[in-house]
Amino acid sequence: MPKGTGKVIAQNKKANHDFFIEETIEAGLVLQGTEIKSIRAGRVNMKDSFARVERGEVFLHNMHISPYEQGNRYNHEPTRTRKLLMHKKQINKLIGETQQAGYSLVPLRIYLKNGMAKVLIGLGKGKKKFDKREDLKRKQAKRDIDRAVKESMQ
Repeated sequence: MPKGTGKVIAQNKKANHDFFIEETIEAGLVLQGTEIKSIRAGRVNMKDSFARVERGEVFLHNMHISPYEQGNRYNHEPTRTRKLLMHKKQINKLIGETQQAGYSLVPLRIYLKNGMAKVLIGLGKGKKKFDKREDLKRKQAKRDIDRAVKESMQ
């Protein structure tokens, strides 16, 4: 199965608006207790999350996984820092690429693949305000063209 495929649980829609995504990498997640049950229920928010390389390991920060309703005292902390599982070669490549100015690791989506929770991480360069406006204009123009074509077909 290619990377990024599987049952998509949550997407970071702001990532493509705020970053030029140049490369994507699939990573596993280290989860505790009832986190996988909450993920399967779709109770994940990736809005302000980001990834960072620390001490030769990759960690995911600020991803909110809601506590499992039937979890009682075994529940997890919702926004704890989670370790990502990647090959050492991939981590070393990321270290080199993120040290360049303006590059960040942004989680794009979380999905289930063969029963395992996976995260698609994108290496992105931040967009400036004029880039964002240009993208919005391009999307609006495409919508208008599609709408006009659809009306002319009827």
